[in-house]
Amino acid sequence: MVFPSVMALPLLIVLAAGLYYIYNEVMQYMSKSLVRNKVVVITDAVSGVGNCAHLFHKGGARLILCGDNWDKLESLYDSLINEADPSEQTFAPKLVILDFSDMESMEDVTTEMVDSYGCVDVLICNSSMKLKAPVQSISLELDRNIMDINYFGPTTLTKILPTMIPRRSGHIILVNSIQGRLAVPFRAASKHAVQAFFDCLRAEVEEYGITVSTISHTFIDSTVPSSPEKHASKPNSLAAVANQLAHGVRPSVLADEIMRTVNRKRKEVVLSHPIPRVAVHLRSLLPSFLFAVLGAGVKDSVLAEQ
Repeated sequence: MVFPSVMALPLLIVLAAGLYYIYNEVMQYMSKSLVRNKVVVITDAVSGVGNCAHLFHKGGARLILCGDNWDKLESLYDSLINEADPSEQTFAPKLVILDFSDMESMEDVTTEMVDSYGCVDVLICNSSMKLKAPVQSISLELDRNIMDINYFGPTTLTKILPTMIPRRSGHIILVNSIQGRLAVPFRAASKHAVQAFFDCLRAEVEEYGITVSTISHTFIDSTVPSSPEKHASKPNSLAAVANQLAHGVRPSVLADEIMRTVNRKRKEVVLSHPIPRVAVHLRSLLPSFLFAVLGAGVKDSVLAEQ
C-alpha cells in the first residue's frame, strides 16, 4: 500500500501539535515541583500582575503576599484557600502591609518578610506607579513620590540579600514596564532608573549563585477578568501574540511568564509586540532616528490637544 504524499503535511502538523501539547503539560508539571516549599514574596499581590499568586500557591510555594490594602489582601487570602486542592499540599499565605510611599516603614517590612520563614527564596517586585504628564507640570514632591514607589521601594527590598548570600541561592525578579528599557516622552524616568539598578545588581550577585531577572512588558490589559485557571490561549500561541498587539498583555499571560522566569532562571524577558522591540534596538543602533520619531510624536500630540 502506497502512502499518499498529500497526507504527509497534515500528519506532520498533527505530530507537531501533539509534541507541543506534551511539552506544555510536562513544563506545567515541572513548574509546580520547582517552586514547592520555596518562600516567595510578591510585593503587590492585589494588583492584576499579582495573579501569579494563584500559580505559586497551587505549586506549593510558601507565599508572603504584600499590599497596601488589608481588606484586599484578606480577600485574596480567602480566594487562595478556597480554591486549594485538598489532595495537594499547600501553605496558607502570610500577609504583610507594604506601602512604598512610606519609606520609613521599609526596614520593619523587610524584617517581617524574613522573620516569616527565616529566609526568602524568590522576591517578585511588581509594584509601580504610573504617570503621564509634561516634565514642567510635575511638582518636585510628586517626582520624589514616584521615585520612592518605582525606584527606592524595589531597591530597598533587595536589602534582604544578606539572607540569600550565605545560602548561595535566591532569585530576585523585577516586573517592569517596557519604559524601563525605552524612555518614552511624558512618562516618568523612574522605571528607566530601576531597570539600570537591577542590571547592575545582576552582575554583582552572580558569583553568589543569585539570579536577577527583569520582565519588561507593555501595558497590562485588565478590562476582561482573567483567571489563571482559564486561559483563552497558551502564552506562546499565535492567539496570545495577536492579543498583545490589540490589547496589551493579559494578567494571566504575565503571570505565566513570571512563573516561567522563576523556573528557567531567565535573566531578561521582553513581553511585548514587535513595535516596542524594534524601538529598543533602534535606541542602540540608530538613536538619532528614534529621537526624531519620538519628537515628531510629541509635536503631533500637542497639536491634537490644541
